[in-house]
Amino acid sequence: MSIKFYNTLSRRMEEFVPLQEGKVKFYVCGPTVYDYIHLGNARAFIVFDVLRRFLRFVGYDVTYVMNLTDVDDKIIRRSQQEGVPIADITKKFTDAFFEDLGNLGILGADFHPPATENMPEIVDLIRRLMENGAAYEVEGDVYFEVSQFKEYGLLSGKKTDELRSGARVTVDKRKKNPLDFALWKSQKPGEPAWESPWGPGRPGWHVECSAMSMKFLGETFDIHAGGTDLIFPHHENEIAQSVCATGGGFVRYWLHNGFLNIAGEKMSKSLGNFKTVRDVLKHHSQYVIRMFFLQKHYRTPIDLTPEGLHAATSAVSRLKIFHDKLIEKVASISLDSEEEQKTSPKRDLPEPFAQLKAEIIAAMSDDLNTPTALAKLFDIVREGNKYLAKPVLSNAEQNLLFMLKDTVDELNSFLGLLGADDPEQDSRLVDDLVGLLIEVRSELRLKKEWELADKIRHRLDESGVALEDSGTGTHWRKKDFSKKP
Repeated sequence: MSIKFYNTLSRRMEEFVPLQEGKVKFYVCGPTVYDYIHLGNARAFIVFDVLRRFLRFVGYDVTYVMNLTDVDDKIIRRSQQEGVPIADITKKFTDAFFEDLGNLGILGADFHPPATENMPEIVDLIRRLMENGAAYEVEGDVYFEVSQFKEYGLLSGKKTDELRSGARVTVDKRKKNPLDFALWKSQKPGEPAWESPWGPGRPGWHVECSAMSMKFLGETFDIHAGGTDLIFPHHENEIAQSVCATGGGFVRYWLHNGFLNIAGEKMSKSLGNFKTVRDVLKHHSQYVIRMFFLQKHYRTPIDLTPEGLHAATSAVSRLKIFHDKLIEKVASISLDSEEEQKTSPKRDLPEPFAQLKAEIIAAMSDDLNTPTALAKLFDIVREGNKYLAKPVLSNAEQNLLFMLKDTVDELNSFLGLLGADDPEQDSRLVDDLVGLLIEVRSELRLKKEWELADKIRHRLDESGVALEDSGTGTHWRKKDFSKKP
């Protein structure tokens, strides 16, 4: 099977050919653990979780690495602002990150290396750059010398002459070139530090990812992914320092997802227009969030709107209703028929389902084209509903439903849009619905429409919800049917 990706480095679609047949080495930039991740961060984690699952689905052995930046200016600043140790900050938000990943249904990486646990590798990489003449030391700080890498700017398309005069470049007269970036920062009062040949200090952000990705995946590996905002300077700098240190090719395929926007602006903490994952999960399930992102191509910017989330909610509901009915229908088929399915020769999935399945896999193989894949999935739902509506099924149709259920489960193994019911989400729904009924009943009582108000109370009571009227309003509780009168 041929898989193609848009490679940011070459700016064109390329056939994916891993370095080692049957194996994929895959690195995704993880979070800086100084705050809760926001929904814009989550887009990359969800999109590349789907890609990782799909690569496994088609038979690749995938080694997946996502780092944790646990030493950084932002972390130090938050520690100083809150007056707590840096370790407390990083532990709190590392734990929160893994909790958010779990609540989003994202599979954990094979390795989640924190920078602070990989200092020997980071220091060694800087040492190699010093020996190769690509880095220099100034008063305990070590800088990468951009002029030593002639292809600097190839990933981002930026020209060094333009960057040199640009406003984004921080002026530091100790540097040979304004574009040179920090590999090692000498210790300042109140900052954490590790020993190095250049004195106590801590690494720069860019060198952390290079050292950890190469430690776990080798000096040249297949895929490096992240958000579009990381192309420059982070990924550009990773390429420069890694190639200069090893002389190798570093990464073969660079993949970048588009921004999540609010009112046309990128969602980010610096702009203050962000929504944390845990806040959004209070109102929408992990499947709705995943559907919301997968309905757009991963390289396309997407706006966070109530209408978009509503459309995703409707789509998930339609898919879940179909899947639940399919499970129920298959379960209703006699056990004899089920045993026959297991012992009879394997049959091919009939048309049009076989064609639709092939088109879904083809779309996923075409630069992870999830919008087309989802459209074909809902074609399966539409066609499948025709059989679910039949009161009587022939043996061939029963066999079709068994295969259809297996097919939907297969496709879900990489899309991740179906799963066990979420008790917390169900509980929030019950709270909202009961609250709404209480409001309606209160308005009816004010209008002295006693009969209809009493009907709401009686129907809730029959459903196990007891209402208690008091001077502070109406409160409700679930009735305990386990207690004998």
